[in-house]
Amino acid sequence: MIPAEHRFPCGQCGASLTFRPGQQELVCDWCGHRQTIGPGPARAPGRKADDSSADPALQWSEGPRAPGPALREIPLAEGLDLSQGAADIVQTVRTLSCPNCGAQVDLDADHHASACPFCATPVVTDTGPTRRIKPQGVMPFTLTEAQARAAMKAWLGSLWFAPSGLTAYARKDRRLSGIYSPFWTFDADTTSRYRGQRGDAYYVMVQGTQTVNGRTQTVSRQERRIRWTPVSGQVARQFNDVLIPASTALPPRFSEAMKPWDLSAVAEYDPRFLSGFEAEGYTVPLADGHGAARQQMAQVIHQDARRSIGGAEQRVDRVDSRFVNETFKHVLLPIWAAAYRYNGASYRFVVNGQTGKVMGERPYSAWKIAGAVAVALVALAAILYLTQ
Repeated sequence: MIPAEHRFPCGQCGASLTFRPGQQELVCDWCGHRQTIGPGPARAPGRKADDSSADPALQWSEGPRAPGPALREIPLAEGLDLSQGAADIVQTVRTLSCPNCGAQVDLDADHHASACPFCATPVVTDTGPTRRIKPQGVMPFTLTEAQARAAMKAWLGSLWFAPSGLTAYARKDRRLSGIYSPFWTFDADTTSRYRGQRGDAYYVMVQGTQTVNGRTQTVSRQERRIRWTPVSGQVARQFNDVLIPASTALPPRFSEAMKPWDLSAVAEYDPRFLSGFEAEGYTVPLADGHGAARQQMAQVIHQDARRSIGGAEQRVDRVDSRFVNETFKHVLLPIWAAAYRYNGASYRFVVNGQTGKVMGERPYSAWKIAGAVAVALVALAAILYLTQ
């Protein structure tokens, strides 16, 4: 069954209420009536800021879940096999599929056509009813559209050799599209056995020769060497909320640039947070997201093994890991998006709806580059003329 449209009428005038970023409430644009949205965020912590044991490009949290309100963690096996009694975690939705970037935008009951919020391509392909895993959590927008637009304008203004049309685009205050982008989070308790070699440094005196003032002399110097010893051992690690993009609409470098996210702001899913915004359906299957999460976990476990080996240098020959208590969540994170067309091509810009970090593609103006080269050549010629 296709879900009904999520519409929240104003209690005073009947117009539709929309979510206001950063205010935890719905607001009527017609009469100004405000309606609070439920309790505050549920617990969904991200990677500890002071965790030096992990690659800073990764985002996750170490250790057991903290007590208190928490989003439901779904057993991984339950999500991988939706045919086995998992009706409570799936829903049927209609989506529009972008033929250019692959984004899939969820539709309400009477929405039939739109433009892709990521690349501005007209989207008219209705994929029909699709069964999807329900979102368990949503991070409400913190930045307003005006704040996100200001961040994007500052970023555009810093670009060298950008076409004049691009700077004009920034000055015209074109509105950005607010969209909730899908992500997977994964949890696991791991125990890993490793084999490798520990390298301990030592120094020896060696004789050599060198020429000083035309005369050859014998000199002694210290030379660093490594003594390798076979080692084996075991390390354990608890992973909480390893964050994996669940959409291919944006290139991986865009998703990486949006980090870090403060996942402690993720609230239990409530459709009222989506009022006035679009929501993108996931295009990365749960199994693929799980594989990407396992790769990130393997990087951290490899680092753990190196620290356990110790010494001046380490070689890790093999790591065998056991994963238990694996769970996942489907969460929606806020992104402001815009697209700019130049010479027939589309260029995308995105702003993290929580932190204001900006990432985008940019065109280059051939005329401005040629002009800069010409000015540089004239200046070089003038310097050569004056010096001669």
